[in-house]
Amino acid sequence: MAGPALTVPRIAQALAGREPVLRPGAGDRAAVALLLHEPADEAAPRLLVIERARREGDPWSGDLAFPGGRVEPGDADERAAAERETAEETAVDLAAARFLGRLDDLSATLLPMTVAAFVYFVESVAVPALSLSDEVTQAFWVPLPDFFDRRRRREHRLRRGTTEHRFPALDLLGPGRPLLWGLTYRFTLSLGELVAEDLG
Repeated sequence: MAGPALTVPRIAQALAGREPVLRPGAGDRAAVALLLHEPADEAAPRLLVIERARREGDPWSGDLAFPGGRVEPGDADERAAAERETAEETAVDLAAARFLGRLDDLSATLLPMTVAAFVYFVESVAVPALSLSDEVTQAFWVPLPDFFDRRRRREHRLRRGTTEHRFPALDLLGPGRPLLWGLTYRFTLSLGELVAEDLG
């Protein structure tokens, strides 16, 4: 189980002033937003996770993810892309949120893509009702300790052609529901490493 380091002040302190590792790299660029909020009646913060709609040709079809998407030509930078995509997918306006910092960029394993991740804190009283786009099936505010609960660890198997790939994953939603894996899992791991939490 996760320890007491999983608090918004601790996460903010860990992100403050640190220089993230940026990967300019070739290929597409994308950006995601990690949204934290603290319900008044709960001891631990929650993290927003979306379930992507199943769409032909979408490499993340049906996956659990953080709000986000590809950087478009009209975006000022990756952070602007993360905020735009979050507003489009969930109707959450991050202009009213507290920006905590940026995680290290990550490169996708199966696609030529580099992804940036930005962490925000949404005040409990300001958490809006989510309005989901047709790209999102459901959204969940998941208790942050659930991401670091060893009992939730699983293995995700993905077949591409004749090759089966295996990835570490988390069961956040229960039997028959998508696992959290891939870049989303790896960004969660990065967040845990900042506050000395072991995702394994």
